[in-house]
Amino acid sequence: MNGLDKSLPLQPTASSPSDRLFPTLTDAQVARIAARGRRRPVARGEVLVEAGAKAVPFFVVVSGALQVSDGAATLIVTHRPGQFSGEVSMITGRRAMATMRVTEPGEVIELNREQLLALVQTDAELSAILMRAFMLRRVELIARDLGDVVVLGSTHCAGTLRVKEFLTRNGHPFHYIDLDRDADAQELLDQFHVRAADVPVLICRGDAVLRNPSNAQIAECLGFNDAIDQTRVSDLLIVGAGPAGLAAAVYGASEGLDVLVLESNSPGGQAGSSSRIENYLGFPTGISGLDLTGRAYAQAQKFGAQIMIAKAATRLACDRQPYGVQIDGGPGIAARAVIIATGAEYRKPPLENLSQFEGAGVYYGATPMEAQLCLAEEVIVVGGGNSAGQAAVFLAQTAKRVHMLVRGDGLADTMSRYLIRRIDDNPAIGLLTRTEIVALDGNGHLERVRWRDNSNGNVETHDIRHVFMMTGAVPNTGWLERCLVLDDKGFIKTGPELSQADLSAAGWGLTRPPYLLETSRPGVFAVGDVRGGNIKRVASAVGEGSIAVAFVHQVLHP
Repeated sequence: MNGLDKSLPLQPTASSPSDRLFPTLTDAQVARIAARGRRRPVARGEVLVEAGAKAVPFFVVVSGALQVSDGAATLIVTHRPGQFSGEVSMITGRRAMATMRVTEPGEVIELNREQLLALVQTDAELSAILMRAFMLRRVELIARDLGDVVVLGSTHCAGTLRVKEFLTRNGHPFHYIDLDRDADAQELLDQFHVRAADVPVLICRGDAVLRNPSNAQIAECLGFNDAIDQTRVSDLLIVGAGPAGLAAAVYGASEGLDVLVLESNSPGGQAGSSSRIENYLGFPTGISGLDLTGRAYAQAQKFGAQIMIAKAATRLACDRQPYGVQIDGGPGIAARAVIIATGAEYRKPPLENLSQFEGAGVYYGATPMEAQLCLAEEVIVVGGGNSAGQAAVFLAQTAKRVHMLVRGDGLADTMSRYLIRRIDDNPAIGLLTRTEIVALDGNGHLERVRWRDNSNGNVETHDIRHVFMMTGAVPNTGWLERCLVLDDKGFIKTGPELSQADLSAAGWGLTRPPYLLETSRPGVFAVGDVRGGNIKRVASAVGEGSIAVAFVHQVLHP
């Protein structure tokens, strides 16, 4: 699978040295861990963790050996004295993806998840060792297709891309079987009684078969939200896990607040689908949006923030205290303060059959996954902002030709100069100004595109199968149901933007004016792209998320 032999134990790659992937702790480090857990003997053959288990303890080997294997009994790794078990799911609280049993009798130190979280929050040295190892191990599992999920799909099926993206952006390993190319695919389909109309199919932990599942169904099957208590009142509820929401979660949880984050799809927001961000402070060589937001996601959970995945907010109950948020398929969630970070979506052009080709030729993000679909083919990128520029430069590495379509006269007013220079200097990218798509055509998958040059009215037809839409922004505020004051474009008004008339109409009952990022409801804040006047940059979103937490403290402790 992916050219790697799964029969071999998990070994570090060149980018993951053994001392970081499977470090051996010193006696002093082991003693500090032992002070937080309990020592106990283990016997040969004893199963310490079953694949699919909800409560997964953390173990340090004092003596003996522990062997970790996947559901197919493939050896992943053997832990020996001084080494420890676990990967990212130890922090997230998700179900175990592997089985761990004792192969040599001895003694272990055992911590539950709460004890482990307390350890990484208070011991800086051990936190660095454990968190780095956990994240590198998850990367290795993904690279080797070692996990508890198999996806059967087709490049001609829009749902396949959605399922793969959902698992990838949630950092969950899976093995993909391409029904268009795999000679043994039919045998699998017959084994699980799957019809072609059921594609994509997700096989969860080797037994549950989900036919064209929703993201919420996948999250439920894999237990993404099992560790979260939805009944308790949180100090802070954050709606949206893009850069702004994740920043608020990191700062809120690290400062002692009980934080719950609600995310309708996958952590990262639009930034998570960015191929490379090169103007974010501290990353001179750039970083992919998935890597940046993935680190923030792990960081927030390290400090104790709880993050619910594939649960969309449907209504804000703002007429009572504590505030409540209704969610899809579940009870309402209550919190003493709320930060709204639901972001914005790319504006969709008014093309009659656009939805027919979404995920099957029309995409709203340019990641390595989409790039594989259009290898050595011509592609179109629609839009003139930084996201469109990053996509064009990224896709030009593997595509035959990138056509950039913008409605304006150029890029100077909407795009960073460094990106404009790269586009100008790249012979694989062609810029078409005052041009827009007027029609899409195809049978199941996009096959051809018509665009119009608005300067002369000429319409051209091109056999192009891939279009990346990155135009404008529409705020995700429909679920608020007039609970908050919005501007004329639907973005949330905050702080000084709220007039006295706005506050009177909203029933603002305090003598103080709203704080900088506070909405027309006391204790409800808005940050990131969903906020009116926001600067559309990742750094701006992160800054707003952290600043909002300072105001939350003032609301909770006046």
